[in-house]
Amino acid sequence: MKFKKACLLAASFIIAGTTLATSACSSNAGSGKLTVSTFGLATKQMRSDVLNPFAKKNNVKVSTQFGDSSTRLTQIEHNSNSPVDVIELAQNNAITGAKKKLFRKLDFSKLKNFKYLSADQKKLAKDTNTVPYTVNSFGIIYNPKKAHIKSWDDLWSKKLKGKIAIPDIVTTFGPAMLYVAGDHAKVSVTKDNGKAAFKALKQLKPNVVKTYSQSSDLSNMFKTGEITAAVVGDFSISMLQATNPSLKYLVPASGTYANYDNIAILKNSKNTQAAYKYIDFRISEANQKKVASAKSLNNAPVNSQVKLTAAEAANKTYGAIAQRAKTIDFYYVNKQMPSWISQWNKIMNQ
Repeated sequence: MKFKKACLLAASFIIAGTTLATSACSSNAGSGKLTVSTFGLATKQMRSDVLNPFAKKNNVKVSTQFGDSSTRLTQIEHNSNSPVDVIELAQNNAITGAKKKLFRKLDFSKLKNFKYLSADQKKLAKDTNTVPYTVNSFGIIYNPKKAHIKSWDDLWSKKLKGKIAIPDIVTTFGPAMLYVAGDHAKVSVTKDNGKAAFKALKQLKPNVVKTYSQSSDLSNMFKTGEITAAVVGDFSISMLQATNPSLKYLVPASGTYANYDNIAILKNSKNTQAAYKYIDFRISEANQKKVASAKSLNNAPVNSQVKLTAAEAANKTYGAIAQRAKTIDFYYVNKQMPSWISQWNKIMNQ
């Protein structure tokens, strides 16, 4: 979307590893405010395709905080005076925030686009007081000149010794990586609290050169040849292929694991009217279609009115991939996380 007047970045500074910035169109600034806490990936596209259009349409001055999901949630939890109004989180963090009663109880009648979500998405929203705005899953991105990968089990091949990167346990797809390890061991993590999965991870350890927190770290590692393959969320594919066009992305035939990204209004928000407008904008047909583009945020739509072509659906949790995507019981996962983090660090990060 183009602006008649340029939107300016008015202020930017770093807080505990996240970026807090303010942006608004000069012709519209001053009649309303909103502070949005969101993911630190593809910040340029987030500003151009979501934040700035919302600011212009609603005559709202939007401030932003960028960073990874768990870090931003922790900051909110420990700062009762946080200026953040709405926060975008991975599903497991949304469930944690809801359990800790950090979010305002939502009045879904204020969201005209809520009716276009599926029954499962509406249930998740009502259970957590957060609204899902995209669904993502993960797969394997790799250099086809150096490896031939067809399945999750191939990650354990001795040919990939010291050549792969996987998401850290505290990231969006860290728990899903543990589920994959359980699948490799042929024992579901929910049957033995991950015991067999951690044994499988110990077997995988010689192949892992990095457990990463930011998928942006992987671009240079592929360029230098430090890694041949990585397990990544589909939201990072466009960014990685932009800098390494030869990389291939694979969702194994056995399937993948899905995650929703959700929006919540913080309990102490001072700008709830603008917050509701922002959530509704995020799940609107027009914006869902916009951010689904590979040139934008590569976000798979949750609004049922949005239809994607085969080309538009590529590398998204949509269509056939969505049908192969399995669910994670994040209520179970979050109960196990303190123990799992300890076991993970002893095996993978030492």
